Amino acid sequence: QVQLVESGGGLVQAGGSLRLSCAASESIFDFSTMGWYRQAAGQRDLVARMTVGGSTNYADSAKGRFTISRAHAQNTVYLQMNGLKPEDTGVYYCHANRLSRNYWGQGTQVTVSS
Repeated sequence: QVQLVESGGGLVQAGGSLRLSCAASESIFDFSTMGWYRQAAGQRDLVARMTVGGSTNYADSAKGRFTISRAHAQNTVYLQMNGLKPEDTGVYYCHANRLSRNYWGQGTQVTVSS
């Protein structure tokens, strides 16, 4: 059973930074992609994603402010978020894909105050 455990969310003022972590129960190189999604107003949207080969893509709203990275030895994927805005508020979920199966973490709340 694959487990993804997020941490690092919290309350921050606009312009601040947070780093989210996603610890996987298996090697992160076992997954074809890993990434982060944000859920707000009932909709879950991609924020950033990284392939096993290291290619990344970002939502337009995240480009230039957020960076996805990984630490193989820790089986962990990170999302560094700088220049946070109130519209970044939501529950952030870690996602992993392997052989067309999708895995999700429990989510971590990020709240950005204006």
